[in-house]
Amino acid sequence: MAARSTLPPVVQESTPALIARILREAIADGRFPPGSQLVEQELARELNVSRGPLREAMQRLTQEGLLVGHRNRGLFVMELTEDAVRDMYLAREAVECAAVRRIVATGTGPRAAEALAVPLVAMREAAPEPNGHEMSEADLHFHELLVELAGSPRLLNMHRTLLTQIRMSLTGMQGTYESADARLREHAEIVAALDEGDAERADGLLRAHMQDGLERVLGA
Repeated sequence: MAARSTLPPVVQESTPALIARILREAIADGRFPPGSQLVEQELARELNVSRGPLREAMQRLTQEGLLVGHRNRGLFVMELTEDAVRDMYLAREAVECAAVRRIVATGTGPRAAEALAVPLVAMREAAPEPNGHEMSEADLHFHELLVELAGSPRLLNMHRTLLTQIRMSLTGMQGTYESADARLREHAEIVAALDEGDAERADGLLRAHMQDGLERVLGA
């Protein structure tokens, strides 16, 4: 008798979803900088897709807040205004702090700390270039994993809707670190608090870390 398969089914991504992902990544890494216009005809030609699926993809990004429509002008990448950045950090802090408290409440702090050691090591390896791409990616992975470890699908979905804006803010933060010391210390302290099961300390450290990030983005 054949062994029962535990492999997940292959999910084929729809064309609009694929286009949305490509555009989302281009916005996140700065190929489409804040305030730039996305012209439907040019994108359809560049991506070699019909305008129907492209229009649907752009509508998705509009619903996510990444694109903003201006009457009689078209669609533009959202600008990281002070109000937009503050609002994004408010939402991000709420989600990540809820994740921290859930991790501790479920008694999985030590396991989470062990898992978070992986992106922390990646951050240490990227330390010679504190404002480099590798550091930003490791930093983002740390926070993505933190929310994932909470085991809450809704928190994870909320966090994922913020990911592109978080990437944009990390790009805006580049150049604000003279060294990686403070960045590494803040993340290591959060890991230590989770390992000890100290929800109050982990929450406070994460909020302070968010405040530092907000100030760096606004001051960049």
